[in-house]
Parts: sequence; C-alpha cells; structure tokens
Amino acid sequence: MSEIFHDLKDVTVRGISVSEMSNNVYLVTSKADGAQLLIDAADDATAITGLIASAANDAKLPASLVGIATTHQHWDHIRALKELADSTGVKTFAGADDAAGILEGSSVSTDVPLTHGDTVSVGTTELECVHLRGHTPGSIAYVLRDSSGVVLIFSGDSLFPGGVGNTGDDPGRFTSLLDDVTVRLFGHYPDESLVLPGHGSSTTLGAERPHLGEWRSRGW
Repeated sequence: MSEIFHDLKDVTVRGISVSEMSNNVYLVTSKADGAQLLIDAADDATAITGLIASAANDAKLPASLVGIATTHQHWDHIRALKELADSTGVKTFAGADDAAGILEGSSVSTDVPLTHGDTVSVGTTELECVHLRGHTPGSIAYVLRDSSGVVLIFSGDSLFPGGVGNTGDDPGRFTSLLDDVTVRLFGHYPDESLVLPGHGSSTTLGAERPHLGEWRSRGW
C-alpha cells in the first residue's frame, strides 16, 4: 500500500517516500480515463513501478502513464528519471530554466519545457504550472484543482511546513522565492489548499500563512 493516498472526485493521488533523502514521489491518476502523471522520479525505479501498479484499479478505464513531471533539477529528485523515461517512453515535463540541469544530471531531455501559467494535461485533468524562482531557477509547483473543490499543490522543494526551501544563504534567492510563494501560491489559492512537498509531511496554505512575516524577518 502506498504511504500517501488521496481519493478525490476526479483523481487519485498516491505517493511513496524513497531514498536516504526521503524524497516524496507522487502519482496522479485521472479517474475518467486512466491517464497518469508521475511527479518526481526521485529514486528507486522498482519502488516507483510498484507505485504505478498500485493505482491500476483507480480509474474507470485501464490506467496508463502519460508523463513524468519534475519539480526541479536537484540530483535527489531525478535519480530514477532516465530509467523510467526510457522504460515507459512517456513525455517529460520540467521548468524551462531547469531543463539544462536536468539533462546534465540525468541525461534526460525535457520534452515539454514549462513556464509560469502553463498547464500539464493528465487525460481530462489539468495541472497548473507555477514558476517559483529561488530554490532553483526553474522550480515548478504543479497545482491540481479537483472538481470537488480540493486543491493540491505539489510544491517540490519550494514550500514546506515551516518555511520555503533552501536558497543557499543567498538573500536575493531567498527574497525571490518568498516573493513568488507569497504572490503565486498564497495570493492565488485558498487556505484549504493542501501542500504536498518534495520531502516530509503535507501542510495547508492556511496553516503556513500566519508565518510569512516571520519567515521574511528571519531570512530563511
């Protein structure tokens, strides 16, 4: 059984944690047509293949992987990308400004480079792409709006419970990331939105919103 499971009206979301870095790998399955999107092929292709198999009966039609989306270029999020991209032949998606880093780190070219405001289709379901600059130049959060009203934000390493991601003690990068997170996530999506980060436990925008000023003051 997957460690993470959300059964919504339009989709299921399953997830597992892999590697010594405890990376979260997520699988979105569109219930209407069985289309699936894997988010962050971080490590352990065998475990990820098992994750995909666990969702075989999550849709009305046979499930089929249609894409692999990467949140950002860091090595711990792409270690299984080549093996899975080669074995499945599906399209790869990632932020345009991280595509070169992903190619260098995994030998996988990004088929669909993404910018802020783009969408990724998973069958009849669309995920919104939110460019969050700072942790890496091309970090992308993928946002799913289920017709039930639930909003899921796959934030990569840009937003966690308790703060934004690592910006290398660079004040400019920190300000850029916090500004983007504040405007493009907290300023755009409801407090009930569930944040599913690249490591660790989930949170909500509402739980984190009161601390935005504190994060800015402390500088990390």
